[in-house]
Amino acid sequence: MSLKINYNISAMIANNSLKMNDNKLSAALERLSSGYKINNAKDDAAGLAIARRMNAQIKGLSVAEQDAKDGVSVVEIADGALAEVHDMLQRMNELAIKASNGTVSDDDRETIQSEVNQLKDEITRIGETTEYNGRKLFDGTFDLKGYTDNKEIKVNYFSDAVDFGKYELNFTDIDFDADGTIKNTTKASLKRTDVTGAVAMELSVSGDSEQLILTGEKDFEIRIGISEDWNKDASNIAQTSVTVNLDLTKMGPMTLQIGANEGQTIDIRIPELSLLNAGIKKTDVSTAYNAEKAIGEISNAISYVSEMRSRMGAYQNRLEHTETSLATSQENVTSAYSRIMDTDMATEMTEYSNMQVVSQAATAMLAQANERPSQMLQLLQ
Repeated sequence: MSLKINYNISAMIANNSLKMNDNKLSAALERLSSGYKINNAKDDAAGLAIARRMNAQIKGLSVAEQDAKDGVSVVEIADGALAEVHDMLQRMNELAIKASNGTVSDDDRETIQSEVNQLKDEITRIGETTEYNGRKLFDGTFDLKGYTDNKEIKVNYFSDAVDFGKYELNFTDIDFDADGTIKNTTKASLKRTDVTGAVAMELSVSGDSEQLILTGEKDFEIRIGISEDWNKDASNIAQTSVTVNLDLTKMGPMTLQIGANEGQTIDIRIPELSLLNAGIKKTDVSTAYNAEKAIGEISNAISYVSEMRSRMGAYQNRLEHTETSLATSQENVTSAYSRIMDTDMATEMTEYSNMQVVSQAATAMLAQANERPSQMLQLLQ
């Protein structure tokens, strides 16, 4: 074996081994202290990229779960308000039945009408003031929007059974009774204009001089609001035809982000709550005839509110299932993230102990290697 003093190769070998072992020991310490086995991109470039995406997904799912809970709160508030409206309509129905009885005098009916007016005012107040986070729920803001080409006519409401698209609405034999109720001789037909070969649908017409209710099969319903000017014109052009173009859109509902990715949303549709939409704006029980008529109007209003509440209940059930699904997804994605990122403490502690022993041995060997040149001096004495 050659003996040299200019270059201590043995010390260099021992030093290099010590540095490598020390780097491994430092990495083990970092994994043990941080709890992550991937602390830098150099540890596992692909694993880090996957884990970062998963982490974004986890945080997104957490926020989406809160969004679903907020949606449940909105629906609960809306349904609570509608429950009170339901009770008031039931009371109005009782009053109308009472007022239609022949044993009740006109003075009694006036008294009953006073209570009916108070109940109608309260329904209006609920419709105008019910809100969530400063946003009104029943003013039509969160309902599907429909438009017409006639400024005197507007779309107040259309049911879920009505497809989105462009339509041509045609009225014939337009006429109203003296009390403003549209005559059953009035006819209406509806035809899609954005679909080739579409066939016109015949609709039943009811309502009054402020709102026409067009109904078809399978809960098909469109409510058309009309101005006083149009009503006067329509009365003057009885037995003639009026055509209105409709554009029924998907725009309007409250959109909830219920997922961590783009497009994972649910739309909550909340129709306008008003006396006009409910069909009881002109409800009057001050005479026996009007009281008898009011029974049917209030029955229709109860059906209208029942449909709204049914929709709210369906939304709430869906959102509660969504909330549970999001929590489960978050749990599973977190588990996958943990398998990629978290340190296996038992394995890492074993590695750390091994590196510690090796590093101590390398340190001792470096000390021995550094002593070798001094041994060469004894040959020169």
